[in-house]
Amino acid sequence: MVEGIGRDTGIFVVACMCGVASGMFGIGGGVLLVPLLGLLFSFSQHRAQGTSLVAMIPPTGALALMAYARQGFVSWRTGLLLIPGVFLGGIVGGILAKNIQPRRMRQVFAGILFALGAWQAASAWWR
Repeated sequence: MVEGIGRDTGIFVVACMCGVASGMFGIGGGVLLVPLLGLLFSFSQHRAQGTSLVAMIPPTGALALMAYARQGFVSWRTGLLLIPGVFLGGIVGGILAKNIQPRRMRQVFAGILFALGAWQAASAWWR
């Protein structure tokens, strides 16, 4: 759980980071945002998945969003708070990616996936 800063500010910061990662590595919702909503903000897996759809590309997630919303697995406020951070972060990430060599990009991407995967696995089995 994020402590020391407001929840809305924390969600915005996470959204910005996910936007940067999306712009740089083509990842965001499923790989970063969903685990971070669960790990940092104590969202259930369903709620994190449903909420992340609010901020992701509507044509891709529209039908899934409707299904999650029908089941009550969407935090609309959080989802709407994520949009500006993902948008701005995506622009910054796209600009930053131009300055990173492909091999280094892959190393950073692999490191992010490994770290989040290990954190997610530890949280799932030992929490």
